[in-house]
Amino acid sequence: MSERKYWDMEVEPLLNTPMMREIQLKKLQKMIAKLYESKPYWHDRLEAAGIRPGTIQSLEEYSQKMPIMDKETRRKLVEKTGSSLGMGIETMGAEMEDIVLMAATSGTSGTPTPYPQTQHDIDLYSELFGRMMWRCGVRPGDRVLHCFGLSMYQAGVPYVQYMQRTGCCILPVGAEAGSARISKFAQEFKPTVLLSTPSFAEHFIEKYKEITGKDVGTIGIKVIICAGEPGAGLPEVRSKIEKAYGAKLFDHGGAMGVSCDCEEYQGMHHLADDSFYIELVDPDTYEPVKWENGATGMMCSTSLDMEGMLWFRETFGDIWEVYTDPCPCGCSGWRYKVVGRADDMLKVKGTMVYPAAIDDVINGFAPRVTGEFRIILDEKPPRVVPPLKLRVEYGEGVTEAELPALEEEIVAACKGKLSITPKIIWTAPYSLERATVKTNFFERNY
Repeated sequence: MSERKYWDMEVEPLLNTPMMREIQLKKLQKMIAKLYESKPYWHDRLEAAGIRPGTIQSLEEYSQKMPIMDKETRRKLVEKTGSSLGMGIETMGAEMEDIVLMAATSGTSGTPTPYPQTQHDIDLYSELFGRMMWRCGVRPGDRVLHCFGLSMYQAGVPYVQYMQRTGCCILPVGAEAGSARISKFAQEFKPTVLLSTPSFAEHFIEKYKEITGKDVGTIGIKVIICAGEPGAGLPEVRSKIEKAYGAKLFDHGGAMGVSCDCEEYQGMHHLADDSFYIELVDPDTYEPVKWENGATGMMCSTSLDMEGMLWFRETFGDIWEVYTDPCPCGCSGWRYKVVGRADDMLKVKGTMVYPAAIDDVINGFAPRVTGEFRIILDEKPPRVVPPLKLRVEYGEGVTEAELPALEEEIVAACKGKLSITPKIIWTAPYSLERATVKTNFFERNY
């Protein structure tokens, strides 16, 4: 087994360096020329912004001139073209006859966003996945139990294709198979790597024991890569999962980020500066946020060499905090933590609150709570008339007499960390539905 530090020893050492910014600018200039000259939709957007081939001389100038594309822009395109496919054809950087794979987002907040991909895109993402899997310690010969939803999701069949380049063996059972079949696969094929949402990884601890009578740690999984929702970056969740499986947990996020093996979570290293130019913008005004250590804003992305699945200064509503200082782990790449989603933001007496932050607080009280909770909304968000109501599962072995004191502790923690004073509504252990794809933190009563 090679002991090289990175999958790509030529590019990865350049991440988060001035030289990489030069590479990004040259690729951006080339992409602008291509879209201006061959794609009507992008020609019109560039022309309206006063951008033509050869006019952009810096990344900052591009950020100042190119308008943000958001979900509302894509929604209007869907209405104009009559379908998600029509919208995808308008915005992608390739011709439809060159598309060999079409996936999509889950569509939980509206119309699914298509991910049209050419063979070039698949090859490029395969290389980026090589970088991620290598940093997580996955090597040729490892067997990966793939438990994301396979049906049309970007993290489904496409991820299976991307990972094959790494030389590991993929077991594409998928979340749709259910816990019983996944347990059978785990027993029969003895995976060494688990790929899933953090909520599934937690859920499977309980289900595997229930189905097989054995602890999940007997499977032999050594690496867990989680994505799709908050959790893998929370100390209590990480500790619970790692202890149960006897494995190292890595957090994987959009735009090709992955956490390192530092004992204390440092955020996710961005591994794809040469394929995506990432910025932060103010979620209300869309004005650029200064890129510096500790900066927070809404992430927007520009594809630098994709063909089908093309983002061009597009935001998906994710709020990030970025860290440009070197990581204690010694590996390259600036880092980011996902604070929450702009769509999920709640305002309680003027205080902005994200489900991920509440999740962090609740999990801090495990095992006196299971970690499962729901935010009860009686009116359409983001405004919430206080108190914010939280339905929380208490832990096994916790008596009814202990709940008032535990409630006081949780309320005090929320007040100290989040500046809100919630009302806790207790529910029995394992009474809330467990998700195998993505956890829905909201209980909507309006």
